[in-house]
Amino acid sequence: MGSYSRPSAGLDEPLDLYLHGYVSSRIMNLSRAQSSPNTAKGLPVCIAASKVDGLVLTLTPYSHNYNYRSAILFGQASPVTDPEETLYAMELITNSVVPNRWKNTRVPPTPAEMQSTTILKVVIESGSAKVREGVPSDEKADLEDEGTLGRVWTGVLPVYEVVGEPVEGPYNRVEGVPGYVEEWRGKVNEGNRGYAVSAAAKDAPVARKERGDEDDV
Repeated sequence: MGSYSRPSAGLDEPLDLYLHGYVSSRIMNLSRAQSSPNTAKGLPVCIAASKVDGLVLTLTPYSHNYNYRSAILFGQASPVTDPEETLYAMELITNSVVPNRWKNTRVPPTPAEMQSTTILKVVIESGSAKVREGVPSDEKADLEDEGTLGRVWTGVLPVYEVVGEPVEGPYNRVEGVPGYVEEWRGKVNEGNRGYAVSAAAKDAPVARKERGDEDDV
């Protein structure tokens, strides 16, 4: 997510979504066809992402749940043709994997690399997000059943991604792991665990946020 015209824009401001892929892949060909002067303003797309943060174990299988975060974005995708914006998007995408990675690699891309890759810019028209955080929730009848309460363990198993110890490549000649990689790894691991554990302890209902007129489904 980013804004080429306003690189300093934050998540609380309008942003575009950049995707990259092989130049002749199906979605790239479709987006080029839909973005020609005689057609619509772009290829209509729906982009969805979700992340599980916990397994919620209740008294009955019927009430089992997940703590999760999910988002759906709707917009119009069109190929980026400006070379400068293409490089901006490539750097943005690369650094979204590991911050500062772009400038710590062999850049800029070669002409062959540029020609083999297409960047799509998705102008977001609407979207919705859902988040489930919190402790288990059961029916009143089960909560009043002392036999069930005394027999069935309930709780949340936090689920979070861990970035493991770096394993150097077969032709690596750089001694030690770069500081920017280790610093990022530590922050990600701490943040992922912290969020999942915190979400497991919250006594909160499902939260929902929407932008635009699309209904959440």
